[in-house]
Amino acid sequence: MSDNVVSLFEKTTPAPVGPAPVDVAAVVAPAAEKVPVPLWVRSARGIRTVATHERTTTACRATARHGLYVWGGTRIMARRTWEGRTASRYERLLRAAEAAGNMEAAAEWEERGQRFRQERHRRRMDLLTAPMDAAKGIAAGAGIGAGGLLLLGIMLAVASKDWTDIGAPTMALIELVRWIVFIITVTWGPLVTIGPWAVLLGLWAVGKNQQAAPQWALPANARSGEGEPITPSIVVLALRNLGIAPLRTAIKEMGDAGASMLGPIRIAGCGVEVDVTLPSGVSTNEVQNRRRKLAENLARHEHEVFITIPQAARTVRLWVADSGALDEPIGPSPLTTDQDLTANYKTGKAPWGQDLRGDAAALSLYQRHLLITGLSNQGKTAALRALALWLALDKSVEFRLADLKGAGDWAMFDGLATVLIQGPTDDHVIQATEMLEGGVSEMERRLQAPPGTVFPPLVLLVDEAQVAFMCPVVDSEKRPYGGSKATSRYFMAARKIHNQGRAVNVTLWQGTQDPTDQNLPKLVREGAHTRASLALGTESQARMALGDKAVDGGAAPNLLRPGLDKGTLVVASDGIAIPAGQASITVRTHFIDTDEAALITARAKAMRDGVTTLHVIERDEERDPLADIATVIADAPRLFTQDVLQRLTALSADVYGGWTNGDLKRVLEAWGEEPKKSHGRMVVHRDHVLRALSNRDADDSASAAQ
Repeated sequence: MSDNVVSLFEKTTPAPVGPAPVDVAAVVAPAAEKVPVPLWVRSARGIRTVATHERTTTACRATARHGLYVWGGTRIMARRTWEGRTASRYERLLRAAEAAGNMEAAAEWEERGQRFRQERHRRRMDLLTAPMDAAKGIAAGAGIGAGGLLLLGIMLAVASKDWTDIGAPTMALIELVRWIVFIITVTWGPLVTIGPWAVLLGLWAVGKNQQAAPQWALPANARSGEGEPITPSIVVLALRNLGIAPLRTAIKEMGDAGASMLGPIRIAGCGVEVDVTLPSGVSTNEVQNRRRKLAENLARHEHEVFITIPQAARTVRLWVADSGALDEPIGPSPLTTDQDLTANYKTGKAPWGQDLRGDAAALSLYQRHLLITGLSNQGKTAALRALALWLALDKSVEFRLADLKGAGDWAMFDGLATVLIQGPTDDHVIQATEMLEGGVSEMERRLQAPPGTVFPPLVLLVDEAQVAFMCPVVDSEKRPYGGSKATSRYFMAARKIHNQGRAVNVTLWQGTQDPTDQNLPKLVREGAHTRASLALGTESQARMALGDKAVDGGAAPNLLRPGLDKGTLVVASDGIAIPAGQASITVRTHFIDTDEAALITARAKAMRDGVTTLHVIERDEERDPLADIATVIADAPRLFTQDVLQRLTALSADVYGGWTNGDLKRVLEAWGEEPKKSHGRMVVHRDHVLRALSNRDADDSASAAQ
């Protein structure tokens, strides 16, 4: 029992009372010291900091760059020297022409190379005889020089009566030689010292001018790639980074890194062109929809890259402009440079400008209604006028023109157009509306003519048409002149001409600003066969200007740069050549200023017999038919009866719109005259009309005297 008590006592012995004992050794032990960093580690860190510092890398890059400029300049000069003394340049250009399939250029370079080799052979043969020729030349020159000096010395001795002067010219020459030797001796040392450095400086300048250094060594602004030449590797890289996964994968799997996708890179206008055959699984519209990203990948602006669809399947054609080339003006219009140029309404095309490739862009106007829109001051009137100036060189075309701006842009058509209205007021809108209604009457007269009748072209042109659509004036019958409803006189006249005019060669051309449903109603804009637009503000305006189909197909006049792209049009028409797969084409129009336009219209007026231009259309008034016939004939010795009727209709559609040849004959026969036949066609002679007026005046005078 005692053992149990003892063991229990041992197990339950209480812990000592008071604070826990402190480990004195742990308290008095000194703190552990920091491990020192070795010197070589600190040195390495310092060297790394200095080596990777921005200033160090910039300085090293600059040193390498300027040294590589010298090396690059040496390489460039060596290549130029080699190409200047060998036919390697011609061989290189010959291979490039053959690769591009241009056999004509290849033949030309081959011929040039052959001529170079012949000339080089002749020069080398001349070197064989050069030492003997040089020795003979030196001997002859020395003899002639010595004789000349002796003769000069004799002349001096005779003049001075001192025979010692005979040797003076020779001694002077010897002294000159001595001074030349002295100068060369003095300057030779510095020249030897400076010469190599001057050569190095020249090589450095050549290398710097050509940026003959690797990309990593060039400064940041020179490494941006802006405007760099288009090469196969750049094109493939741009396509690979386009964000089309199947295309990127296919390029990676190609053994030639995508080179087989590309056709030859060809020079095309102010840029280059290359066909890209897309791999299976990549559609052409996927590339077309990424035009902006592709342009950025090629270091170009969006307006400098165009994607079209050639005839080959699964192929896109890339045209990439030279950087900044599209900001340069194009050449003058053929209308100003070719004084013998004429027009043909039916078969010809107006030389309007150039497409972005630099190819001529010509527009057919035959039986096509025309609409040109755009922001103010972007070249709308100039583009519209350029077409009218060309067509004016076809003397069969009649113009009736209303300029609702009235700034004189169309003043040169006075004496060429049968109607010319100029001004922005409501009265001018009324006149323009009545001009269109007169065109409707002429159209209806032609439609009722016998089948097979051929009618001369009649172009009704309204510039600033938005002024007419927005006009609030109403007539006496409460019909508005403007607006987009069936009660609008201008709107209905335009619609009637759009519906039936082209069948009888009556067409309507309109120019308007900022297209909206209010200033360009939908039914009117959709009636135009040729629709063109300059820079616009929004995509909705672009759709109103060109239509949904053109915009969905890539037309984007809203992406044109106002001011910078002045005179540049996006055109949707079957009258102009548009690349396959595109719904529109961009045209940079020729600018013809007012003075040049006046010269062109002067040529057009000289082709005609004389045109009386009406500036105000009078309606609902008593007319003198015989006097009006004399007015419309003007100075022409004779006119076809159809032309006389046409001009009478322009003079007063209400009175003469329904006239026929019988009405014309009736008026003239009443005073003893009638139309005559000339070369198988009925004509009215000016002398006969004046004689009828004279007879009538005589009868009136006799009646008054009685």
